[in-house]
Amino acid sequence: MNKPLNFLKYPLVLGVFTICCLLSSSQFTSDEKLPKFKNMPERLPTESLRGRSMDAKAIDLDKDGDLDLVIANEHRPNIILINDGKGNMTNASAKRLPAHRHDSEDIALGDFDKDGDVDIIFVSEDDKVNEYYWNNGKGFFVQAKFPLPVTGKSNAVITTDLDKDGDLDLIIGNDGQNFALLNDGKGKFVDATAKILPKGNQTTQDLELGDVDGDGDLDLIVGNEDDNQLLINNGKGVFRDETTKRLPLQIDKEETREADFGDVDGDGDLDLVFANVNFRQVKDHQNRLLINNGKGFFKDETTARLPKEKHHSVDADLVDIDQDQDLDLLIGNAFGEDGFQIMLNNGKGVFKDKTQEILKPFAVDVIDVEVADFNGDKLPDLYLCHFRGNDKLFLQTK
Repeated sequence: MNKPLNFLKYPLVLGVFTICCLLSSSQFTSDEKLPKFKNMPERLPTESLRGRSMDAKAIDLDKDGDLDLVIANEHRPNIILINDGKGNMTNASAKRLPAHRHDSEDIALGDFDKDGDVDIIFVSEDDKVNEYYWNNGKGFFVQAKFPLPVTGKSNAVITTDLDKDGDLDLIIGNDGQNFALLNDGKGKFVDATAKILPKGNQTTQDLELGDVDGDGDLDLIVGNEDDNQLLINNGKGVFRDETTKRLPLQIDKEETREADFGDVDGDGDLDLVFANVNFRQVKDHQNRLLINNGKGFFKDETTARLPKEKHHSVDADLVDIDQDQDLDLLIGNAFGEDGFQIMLNNGKGVFKDKTQEILKPFAVDVIDVEVADFNGDKLPDLYLCHFRGNDKLFLQTK
């Protein structure tokens, strides 16, 4: 996405991931420099952001050099916020985006019709209506000429060039069989699920792509409500399930809502974090951190590396929030007092909760966290999707 690269774990450019953080070996010290954030409600059109936000993506829609926001809402019209370059956001949805009400859960952005601008896909869960919009080149969106060829109870969508033909394809995560859609190069998608993905009947909440085995192609982690999966790419965009031999055995059912890749220990490979909830009363819903051995085989090192906690965690993002050249962990929680957590990395992949020292405590349900430089000062800022209240914008201060 169109974000400053210095605080990202890896940028995504047409589906190709590149590691861009060189991790340090610093330890936690009493005089460590902590990032500072200021809550800026005056920068947001709060009346139109009162709850039901499920996902936010930052990207320059109007080609003016700053990052705007696309927001997926549950059973309300989705939203486009246009940035003035200083972090002041205006709701431009009425002019720029059709006002449909669906159970929007996740967003995919990319130039799907290859006309040089960013298009938008929203996937929907309960009412099974996915939305696909083309950009007219100026950040105004119309219904795509070709509808998506599949419907399902969808919670996740991700885009990459699966078949290496130079266009962006889609993987959609569902309650049931997940979908793989191939692009014909003109923005028309064809269902290629049977060829590309293994059969499944899981409830998928998140999808993430990364080269876990170091062979130069993108593998797929599938975050499920019941047993996560690691699918390995054969180099031709076809995935096989190698979960049982690559992920550590989880005795109790794991109810995952979010997964993320990043090199947390600085050894040059992608590690893996799972954000977990306890809506089904599982025995242990501790978030988990799995360390890669360099060949795509993972060891559970949660106990040694993450604080022990019992939140309902629905989002996890590995990002260098304090700009010390290692990946920190941002956690969004639902239905509790600690709606948002900032865990700083000591440079060796051990995390400590520093939320109380960085932000004043606030009780919100943070469903999604989007990190981007919204005011152009080269510092990573935070946009928090709040399911039961106003979304929040925190700008980082020097």
